[in-house]
Amino acid sequence: MHIEIVHQCLETQAKKHARKKFLFFNEDTYTYSEVNKRANKLSALLSEKGLQKGDRVAIMLENSPEFFFSYFAILKAGAIVVPVNTFLKQEEVAYMVNDSGSKFFITSQSFDYVAAGITEHCSELQAVMAFTETSFDSENIFVASEDKPDSNPETIISTDDLALFIYSSGTTGHPKGAMLTHFNLTSNAQGCCARFKISVKDRFLLFLPAFHSYAMMTCVVLPTYVGSSIIILGSVNDLKKKTFKKILLYKRPTFFLGVPQVYIALIKSKMPKFFIKFLYPIRLHVSGGAPLPEEILDQFRAKFNKPIIEGYGLSEASPVVSANSLKVQKPLSVGPALKDVEVLVVDENEKAVPVGEVGELIVKGPNVMKGYWNMPELTQKTLRNGWLFTGDLAKVDKEGYIYIVDRIKDLIIVKGINVYPREIEEVLHKHEKVEAAAVIGLPDKSSGEIPVAYVKIKDDVEATEKELKTYLKEHLANYKLPKHIHMETDLPMTATGKILKRELKDKVLNG
Repeated sequence: MHIEIVHQCLETQAKKHARKKFLFFNEDTYTYSEVNKRANKLSALLSEKGLQKGDRVAIMLENSPEFFFSYFAILKAGAIVVPVNTFLKQEEVAYMVNDSGSKFFITSQSFDYVAAGITEHCSELQAVMAFTETSFDSENIFVASEDKPDSNPETIISTDDLALFIYSSGTTGHPKGAMLTHFNLTSNAQGCCARFKISVKDRFLLFLPAFHSYAMMTCVVLPTYVGSSIIILGSVNDLKKKTFKKILLYKRPTFFLGVPQVYIALIKSKMPKFFIKFLYPIRLHVSGGAPLPEEILDQFRAKFNKPIIEGYGLSEASPVVSANSLKVQKPLSVGPALKDVEVLVVDENEKAVPVGEVGELIVKGPNVMKGYWNMPELTQKTLRNGWLFTGDLAKVDKEGYIYIVDRIKDLIIVKGINVYPREIEEVLHKHEKVEAAAVIGLPDKSSGEIPVAYVKIKDDVEATEKELKTYLKEHLANYKLPKHIHMETDLPMTATGKILKRELKDKVLNG
């Protein structure tokens, strides 16, 4: 199957499997045909309102069928989807809408604190549209699109046309928009399909935010590409409720896409052994978004008798670069590169380093973005000679398995010696009382930099700084030992469970 335009995935499945249940949401179900028709009606409405090929449309929606209707409708009109992080405040959203030059803003009543008066801050924004009656000034999409044609639009779109702007979380400076084409996305779906052995019988569980590139590829584009079904949960919080067990029992998901924090919660969950042995339906657990400690891999396998498949990616690569396979997983490795994706580890002079040595990971392939929107200098710095420079330190073994060591910017240099925070974090995670850990580098007069650790202790146990320092001393060289260990009740995290080290550092440097 070689579909190369994203919305053609939906149109092809609507033709082949018209009555197949595509989306499950609460008590509602939508077939491929129904979702395609709804997207067509909305696409016709947007085009009638002046949306043209190459225009941008921002969508700020929770996980819902409406996210799918909007996503495919925009693409069918030849326009570009700009997914908005649902945790952002109005000022941050206005920046993205202005920077992308979005014509329309599609949202819901849930985000009235953002949508109310947003047009005053966004000069190019022509209209705010929502799926229900709202308290802010908006047009009701369902009502407005009801009498529009439900046939597939005839917009001519090429594989090289832009489909998506994915904005970074903006942990440093303003967010930057990675420009992804239709072919970037469908080629990445094809690579994931081959690596994970996905079939039409699979049912994907979508609970991570669909606006994030990781969930969007693996739980929106990939299952649509294959013709699988998707079970939509409103948010990750639904996993904590009793409804999760009902979903496992009655909706039978087979593909579970998570982040380390979710797997920690599953390990802690009180699921009876007979349920896990005889009734647990999930065949494939994938982890991404943040490094997965080896301890969690071992504990999960012990409880569920199944592996977690760890992968690696970044928004600029659509986003999946590599993943372990079901047959072979190497602890702490993010697997070999997907089919048609090349990786190389290079030194500061951009020369390849020997096998097993650490350097910057660079990526080449059909999944690599066109560049950053309105940022030519940064694009030039990030894309060089056809390679995407990831900013991640890694090593590759002789079988091509990739090991992410750290972010280049997170590297700590103590008296001229490289210290990788992830190595210290891995040791901390193995301590029986530690739930989460982050290590940052801080300036120091005598050493240049020093490691400082932030640790979240598990519920119902107590630990002291002295206890953890003694433990670390048994496992790490002295120059790697954190100067201070701070006990925290919570650590700042992104939507996909990545600890925001920049926030921790800013907190310290700003007193």
